[in-house]
Amino acid sequence: MKRKLFAFDIDGTLLDSNKQPLTSTIEALQKLRSAGHFVTLATGRTRFLAQDLIYQLAFDNYILCNGSAAFLNHNQVYKHLLPKVEMQHFVEEANDLGVDTAFVGIDAYKRNTSFNLTDMENAMRSVGSSVPELDPRFPQKEDVYQGLAFYDSSLEHYFDNKYPNLSFVRWNEKGVDVIPKGGSKAATILTIAYRLGIEQEDIVSFGDGMNDREMLQASGCGIAMGNASEEVTEYANRVTDDNDHDGIWQSLYELGFLNETIEKRA
Repeated sequence: MKRKLFAFDIDGTLLDSNKQPLTSTIEALQKLRSAGHFVTLATGRTRFLAQDLIYQLAFDNYILCNGSAAFLNHNQVYKHLLPKVEMQHFVEEANDLGVDTAFVGIDAYKRNTSFNLTDMENAMRSVGSSVPELDPRFPQKEDVYQGLAFYDSSLEHYFDNKYPNLSFVRWNEKGVDVIPKGGSKAATILTIAYRLGIEQEDIVSFGDGMNDREMLQASGCGIAMGNASEEVTEYANRVTDDNDHDGIWQSLYELGFLNETIEKRA
């Protein structure tokens, strides 16, 4: 079997409904690594929100902030920052609309406003976090990889055509990621695969969220979790069981990845 690149989303994929990895998932990751495959996280989280899982599941490689940052062997090899001027214009309009925003760095995030802390808290709790501290000057002090905006479907697509260098990707009914245009988990995975000499057809990805759609579609084999919505599964090659019922193990076993070793290079 050729060496593959396996990319895993975190929330709703590697983690079950209790925000814990299943025993079967842990064993599957170990088997993939032992077989010689390249295994990476691919998450919308920044490093400080993914750090515990990075260590718990022994990830040396991780794609963060929806593809705006990538690390190989814990060394950063890719950076795609938000355009500061355009992001500031978006924040000003969001302020006028009463939409809360936050700025995401690699190891910290801070909120810009406090219009509706309850909605912000509920959204952040869904990814195992809490409301960021208030610091509107954060972008002047740190690199900003990603923004967060907290609004519901009543403003869906409202900003899309106003900011040509920004993309808006929903991850919660009240939460939207603001990322650099052209940036995505998919784009960064393809960049890393090229760097490693792995063909696109040999990329296997697992995800469940709206920010996983491009990744699933761009992979040689994109696998949607059983808990993914139909809007996500239509981008996948196959659908496995959900994140509470061994979905990752099941699909990897059915595809023959848990009992094979990669071909030795001459």
